Amino acid sequence: MKIRILSWNIHKGVGGVDRRYVLSRILDLISEAQPDLVLLQEVAQDWPGAKRENQVELIREGLGLPHFAFHPEHRFNVGGYGNAIYSRFPLRDIHHLDLTIDWRKKRGALAGRAIVHFDDEDGVSHQKSILLSNLHLGLAESERSAQLERFFLSSPFAHSHKETPWIVAGDLNDLYGGLGPKHLTPRGFSRAGAIVSTFPAFAPIRPLDGIFLRGSVQAISGGVAKGPSYTRASDHLPLIANFQLI
Repeated sequence: MKIRILSWNIHKGVGGVDRRYVLSRILDLISEAQPDLVLLQEVAQDWPGAKRENQVELIREGLGLPHFAFHPEHRFNVGGYGNAIYSRFPLRDIHHLDLTIDWRKKRGALAGRAIVHFDDEDGVSHQKSILLSNLHLGLAESERSAQLERFFLSSPFAHSHKETPWIVAGDLNDLYGGLGPKHLTPRGFSRAGAIVSTFPAFAPIRPLDGIFLRGSVQAISGGVAKGPSYTRASDHLPLIANFQLI
C-alpha cells in the first residue's frame, strides 16, 4: 500500500515573503498535494498574529482528514502554537514528549500510531500500525543532540521492534544536515529522498526539515515542494514523501 506524507513548519500561517497571515494559502497547497498523513509544526491557537483563530480546527476542516492530534508547545499571555498530526487513518496512543533542555525554549515531540487497513494483491486484508513522530527541535547543536537522545530512549520508542514501520519527521533545525548520519542512521533510519534545503523558503540554504523512515516501510520518492506559492505561504518549504508498506 502506498502512502503520502507531508511535513511542514507553517509559521503560524504567516507568509515567508510578505509576512501576511493567510491560512488559506497553507490549506490550498496541502490539499493540492493530497497527502494521507500531515505533520505540521507551529500551528497556532488564539494567537493575535493569526487573528486569534483556532488553526487546529480550521486545518482539520479544510483538509477533510478525519483524525488529528495537537499539543501546544508554546503559550503566551494570549494564545500560542504547537505541533499537529492529521491523518486519513485512525490515530491511537497519542502522547507528547517534553524535549525541553534546561533553560532553553520549550520543545517537544507529538507522537502516535496510524492504524492502516488495506488489501494485498491477492485480496487478503491486512492491518499495520505506523509509528508517527512529529518533532520540532532546538536551535543549538548540543541541544538537538540531547533532545534526540532523550527521544530515542523514551517509551515506547526505546523498545519498538526494528521492523515496526516508523516515521520521524518535522522541523529538526538541522542547519548542516548532520543529525541524520549522527543520530538516525545508526538507529536504522533512512532519509526519504535526498537531503534538500527548506529554509528560508524564498531562497533556501539550510536543510532544517527532514522525513526519516525505519522498519517495514520503503520510500518511493521524497523531496521539497517548490514554487512561488510555497514561498509566500510560510518561511519553510514543505517536504513530501511517498512510501510503501512492505
